[in-house]
Amino acid sequence: MHIVERDEDLRWILGSAYAVAVLGAHPDPKRPAHYVPAYLKKHGYRVLPVNPGYAGQELFGERVRARLDEIDEPVDVVDVFRGSDKLMDHLEEILAMNPPPGVVWLQQGIKNDTFAKELTDAGITVVQDRCMLEEHRRLM
Repeated sequence: MHIVERDEDLRWILGSAYAVAVLGAHPDPKRPAHYVPAYLKKHGYRVLPVNPGYAGQELFGERVRARLDEIDEPVDVVDVFRGSDKLMDHLEEILAMNPPPGVVWLQQGIKNDTFAKELTDAGITVVQDRCMLEEHRRLM
């Protein structure tokens, strides 16, 4: 319900999350959209990959979905690997998730205050411009 900046809030998110949907997940191990979710999976998170270009394939032991709103189970965090200018294209599908995610986490270099406000107005907590892997290593 707010934009997270404090370490204790980040620590709480990282410590209480189980299912992480990764928007923009990628099969190339050299890309952050692969090695960050691979790290998360290795550290006990369930990773649900989302990328229309790889829909139906398997990544991180899960079937890749084309859209976030195709996920039919609770998601704690949506971890976003999409450019800041592409975020509004995903707002509707995030808001259509049932149940809605507790947190939308925008990876390092990704920030869009309009997008973040739409999500917080809908009761979703937002993290902007932070790497989930780096924050996990630093705080956990």
